[in-house]
Amino acid sequence: MDPVRDKTSEMSADSQKSRVSNGVEVKHDSVLMKEVLEALNVQPGDTVVDATLGGAGHFTKLCSLLGEGGVIVGIDADLAAVERGREAYASDRRPERPVAHLVNDNFRNLARVLERLGIGQVDKILFDLGWSGYQIAAPRGFSFQNDEPLLMTYGEGGETVADIVNSASEEELADIIFTYGEERFARKIAHAIITARSKERILTTGALVAAIHTGTPQWYQQGKTHPATKTFQALRIVVNDELDALREGMSAALAALAPGGRLAIISFHSIEDRIVKNTLRDAAHTGLGVLAPKKPIVPSRAEILHNRRARSAKLRVFERVAAASHAVASGSARALFSYA
Repeated sequence: MDPVRDKTSEMSADSQKSRVSNGVEVKHDSVLMKEVLEALNVQPGDTVVDATLGGAGHFTKLCSLLGEGGVIVGIDADLAAVERGREAYASDRRPERPVAHLVNDNFRNLARVLERLGIGQVDKILFDLGWSGYQIAAPRGFSFQNDEPLLMTYGEGGETVADIVNSASEEELADIIFTYGEERFARKIAHAIITARSKERILTTGALVAAIHTGTPQWYQQGKTHPATKTFQALRIVVNDELDALREGMSAALAALAPGGRLAIISFHSIEDRIVKNTLRDAAHTGLGVLAPKKPIVPSRAEILHNRRARSAKLRVFERVAAASHAVASGSARALFSYA
C-alpha cells in the first residue's frame, strides 16, 4: 500500500475532530488532504513549510511524514493558529519527530522568516488560502451568521473593516466591492452602506448585513449564496491586503524552493486563483519548473458532500526542476513573478 495513502486514511479522523473555540464547538476539516500529501510527496528528511497553519490539519499530517532529519516551519498571522500548531507538535510523541519552528507572521514575510531561521532552501511548501473553522468561530466579524464586531483582522490593532465602511466614499466602496468581490450589485450596496451610516455608524456584522439586504433585490437574497458573501470577501481582502500578500509570499516561495522541490497552493475564489495560476505559469515559462499537473486539482464529489466549504477549492502544484535563474537567485523574484 502506498505509504502516503495509508497515513492519510489512518489519520483522517483527526482532521474531523471537534474542538471548542470561544465557547463554540468547532469542526475543522482540512481541504484536499489526500491530494496535498500525494502532490507534495514529503520525504522523512525534507524541509517543509506550511505557510498557513489555520486549523493545523495539514501541518499535523505533514509533520507525521517527517523524521528525525526533517524540519517543518509553520507560519500564520493569527496567533491562535500558531498555538494550535504548537499543540499539534507537542502531541507528536515520536522520538524521531522533526524539528519544528512555529512563527506568528504573515506569509508575505516568508523570505525574512526563513533567513531568521537560517534556512536556505525548502523542499516542500504549502499555502492553504482558505479560512479555518476556528477563525470563522472567533468573534472577529469573519462570519455574517452572528452579530459580531466588524473587524475581519487577524490580530489586534490596525485598520478594521468598520473603519473602511464608515470612512470610504460611495465610489471607493463600490470599487472595492466590485473589484474584490465581483459583486454585480456593488454600486447599490455601496449606496445602501452610505445611507445606513448616515444614521448610525456601522460597527457590527449585523448592521452591515442589514445594509447589504437594503441594497440587493429580494430574489438575490433568496439564492443559494448569502447576499453578503461577496461584499464580506471584498472587505476582508482589502483590510488584510491579501492579494499583495499572496504575490509576495509566492515570490518568496519560488525563490526558496530547492531543485526538485514542490509548491502546492489551495485557492478558494477566482481572484486569488487567477494570481496563483498566472504566477506559476510565468515561473514555468522562465524555465524554473513545471506545473504538475497542468490543470488544477479539485475536490471529489464525496469530499464536497462531506465538507461544503471544499466546493470552490482548487489545488495547483509547481515542481522546481531547474537551478535558479540569476534574477531569482539575486533576490529579484518579486519583480519576476508579481502581477497587478
